[in-house]
Order: sequence, then C-alpha cells, then structure tokens
Amino acid sequence: MAIKVLIADDQALVRSGFRLVVETRPDLEVVGEAEDGEQAVALSLELEPDVVLMDVRMPGLDGIEATRRIVAAGAAARILVLTTFDLDEYVYAAVRAGASGFLLKDVRPGDLVDAIRLVAGGNALLGPTVTRRLLERFADERESGAAADAVAGLTGREREILRLLASGLSNAEIAERLVLGETTVKTHVSSILRKLGVRDRVQAVIVAYDAGLVRPGDGRVASYPN
Repeated sequence: MAIKVLIADDQALVRSGFRLVVETRPDLEVVGEAEDGEQAVALSLELEPDVVLMDVRMPGLDGIEATRRIVAAGAAARILVLTTFDLDEYVYAAVRAGASGFLLKDVRPGDLVDAIRLVAGGNALLGPTVTRRLLERFADERESGAAADAVAGLTGREREILRLLASGLSNAEIAERLVLGETTVKTHVSSILRKLGVRDRVQAVIVAYDAGLVRPGDGRVASYPN
C-alpha cells in the first residue's frame, strides 16, 4: 500500500515541485494539497495521510499551530516541517508541537523521498547537530513533574534503552551495545513510547530530557527506582 502524503505550503510552485518528486515513486501517493494551516488541519483529518509535509510560514494559521492541532486531534499522520534554515527558531517549536522532524526546502529529491519513508515508518528525522541544540534547550526549559512521573514508570532496561536513544543510537546499535536481539530492542522501544504516551523517538527523548533522565553533554542518567 502506498504511503499517503499531504503537501501543505502557501506557494503553489513549491507544492508542485514536491508533488512531482513524490508521485514519481510507486510507493508514494499525494492525496491532497493545502495552501494554509487551516486547510492542512482539515485535510489531515479528512484524508488521513501518513505524512504531512508542513511549511512553517503560511498565512492565517501557521505550520506550528497546524501541527499542534493535528497532533491534538489524534491524527496518525507524521509531520515533516519544511524550513529555510536548519537552526530556524521554528524547528524547536515544531518538535515541541509534535513534528517528527524537519527538512530544508532545498532538499534533494532523493532525500525527500527517503525522509517521507523514514517518518512513515515511525522514525524521526533530525540532524545530529540540530538534535543536540534542540535537546539542550529542552533540558534548559524542562517541565520535570509529569515527565519524571512518566519516566519513573519505565523498567530499568527501558530507561537504559531510552538513554541510548537520546544519544542517537539506532535499534541495531542499541542491540549491539546491550547484546540483545534487534527485535527485542524494537519491542522495548514500542513499550517506551506507549508508556510515555508519545508518538515517536524524538518525543520520547524530549521526555527523557524534561525528566532529567538524560543531561546534555555528559550522558549521565538520573536515578529512578526500578
């Protein structure tokens, strides 16, 4: 079954360009286009896309608030935010709002396709430098109460895996580090996401920083009861 994509951008030329790239792949399908945030929210709920390519700066409702509303509505769509600069202030707000990652607007066609497939599979898309900067900021502004309670509900093994997720390791790398099967790690990650009530790995790592389980720069893990 093809991955359904919704393109949200106020520039018709940008939408056309992304559509052209997406529709050349047999496993991807553009199900709709939105020219502002209000349309993006409405079409996300109506068309149930797997991935939304979301521009940030749109008239009326911007991409950040549109992302927040889509996530709050319980839509299954994963959201990739489109931005001009990789350290744009809006990237921080978008990830906080529930986006699964971001793309630069001058992304190469092959990378765009790879990104769509990646987030459709439940993964997150953030470059290492940006991830570090974002997580440092999350740590500085953490809201520890609810996050600490959520992390305290994890088993010791799950907290260990969450810490490794925060360091940027893939499931395969975590499996190698802990001498576990990759399927076992994947099961643990699914359990972590469910217990924390988050959509993807980036959101789980944000909770880890909010709770103080992981601290930027030193990799130390806070103590929680088993």
